[in-house]
Amino acid sequence: MAGEQVSRRWSVLPRLLAQAPPRARIAVGVAVAVLGVLIVARPLTSLLLLGVYVGVSAIVSGLLELVTPPQRKPWWQRVLSVAWMLAGLVVLVFLGASLNLLPTVLAMLLLLGGIASLAEAAASPGRRLPVSSRVLAATWGGAQMAFGILSLTWPNVTVLVVAVVFGVRTLVFGLVQLVRGIVTLARRPDRGGRVRHPRPRRRWPADAGRYALAVLLVAVTVAGGFLNGWLQDGAPVVDAFYDPPARLPDGHGQVIRSDDYHGTLPPGARVLRMLYTTTDEFGAQVPASALVIVPDTDTWQPRPVVLWNHGTTGVARGCAPSLRDDTATRWAIPALNDALAHGWVVVAPDYAGQGAPGVFPYLIGEGEARSALDAVRAAARLPGVWLSDEVVVWGHSQGGHAALWASQIARRYTPDLHVLGTVALAPAAEPLSLARDLTSGYASVQLTVLTAWVLVPYSETYPDVQIADYVSPGTRAVVRELAQRCPSEPGLIVSVVAALGVSERQPLYIGDLTAGALGHRLAQNGVRGTWDSPLLIAWGDRDEVIPRSQQTALVRRLCAAGNDAQGISYPTMTHQRILQPGSPLLPKLVDWTAGLFAHRPEDGSHCPRD
Repeated sequence: MAGEQVSRRWSVLPRLLAQAPPRARIAVGVAVAVLGVLIVARPLTSLLLLGVYVGVSAIVSGLLELVTPPQRKPWWQRVLSVAWMLAGLVVLVFLGASLNLLPTVLAMLLLLGGIASLAEAAASPGRRLPVSSRVLAATWGGAQMAFGILSLTWPNVTVLVVAVVFGVRTLVFGLVQLVRGIVTLARRPDRGGRVRHPRPRRRWPADAGRYALAVLLVAVTVAGGFLNGWLQDGAPVVDAFYDPPARLPDGHGQVIRSDDYHGTLPPGARVLRMLYTTTDEFGAQVPASALVIVPDTDTWQPRPVVLWNHGTTGVARGCAPSLRDDTATRWAIPALNDALAHGWVVVAPDYAGQGAPGVFPYLIGEGEARSALDAVRAAARLPGVWLSDEVVVWGHSQGGHAALWASQIARRYTPDLHVLGTVALAPAAEPLSLARDLTSGYASVQLTVLTAWVLVPYSETYPDVQIADYVSPGTRAVVRELAQRCPSEPGLIVSVVAALGVSERQPLYIGDLTAGALGHRLAQNGVRGTWDSPLLIAWGDRDEVIPRSQQTALVRRLCAAGNDAQGISYPTMTHQRILQPGSPLLPKLVDWTAGLFAHRPEDGSHCPRD
């Protein structure tokens, strides 16, 4: 049977057990079956065992293939044997980094095994292999190569899928050896077994079994292809519009290019997307992208600007809101239709590093603020867009953090803009305090992802923040993979499962995430100081992301510093619900902004008096 021949060539245990005593076969069968159960039940917590098994098996298999008498052995078999030995050696030597190396090694072994199986199927007719054996060998070879290619495409999927597949194969092999050992031992005459004379074998059951296995392999391979397509189709695609030229225009807030936005349009407006210049945390020039939403009514005077800073959407390029079809709607931007009805232009930046290449300044105040303010400067340079210098800044969650930073540095960074006020909805105003609150509880999925989204940009922005100080050895690839996923992307599910599986055996994050260089930088990016325009802070009492205690503390701190800060809580609102249609906040948001644009000052201070 071709399947058995291929298995004997490329697995060390079948070779060693072929002539083994029954008791040895039973013992090895039990051990291997237990190993298979462990791998299937907890594939990611068994990576050490998986790596040892794969490495040793590959080395011994390749070595035995080399020392076996040639018997007209083709040269390519020797090459494959050496390749298997090298792959096994890589796994064992670098086992500490097995999470990084094992997926690629498994993929290469699958490709090598596929080549060997296809060669077996195409063997000389003189070998008298049944047609069913050739079909099974060819199907098995094709399946291995297909999964090898998919494994290289989606390494996190490889860790899960290949580990489980390998575990099932190990379990079945162990059970087969256990049964064969028991049967052989029972048939020995010295144990009272009866010696049965062989009977003529019927070929059709074996042929039928091979064809059934071939069909099953085809079905599994097709399912793997559909899974890969689903994951790739769900991943955002960054088109060529976001690729900046080799040389950027001089100055910040300059338009690089613009065109029409192709997503859903709000009623009575046109939407443009633009690529523009800004500067990062340290003043280096970088590209950024934004949407500009303009009422389509005629006007005889420049339009006021609402600068909208979006909440967390991920930190990768593909997570840019301007890439989504629903970004220019009232579900994504609060009170958008009301703002357009008042004749206001809404500028919605992605921030640097989203859409355009670069490092995304996630909860890095100066970088967020510069991206936002430069979007307004660039929008004023678009053809057919006539903007006044008066701006009211809005933001939610991470965007609330960005909004507060933007209005605070506006006079210094963009003195040509006049910020009249700031609305921060459930702002993540104190990254260090938020990190302490989050890490003091259970290591949830949310915390796992958010930590990666903070740690990777901070390590790429600040030289003193090193991932190695906060991430367990061998798991850095998983953390970086998490940072490349967007919340709406199907691949995030796979990355999260991989991360949580790893964390069961060893913690994904080590040390105190709120201490050291990371803690210092988080504190550095907190919101504090004074503003020369009024502030409106609003949140929901049922906010499940940012504790209401942080919002009340923020308002007290702002008032103590002498700012004109108003805090409003909404008892039934959650983190997202507060900015969506029907929220009781929206009328207040529009009226407060309209009053600023009309230069109608509110009476007195909203800060509590001692």
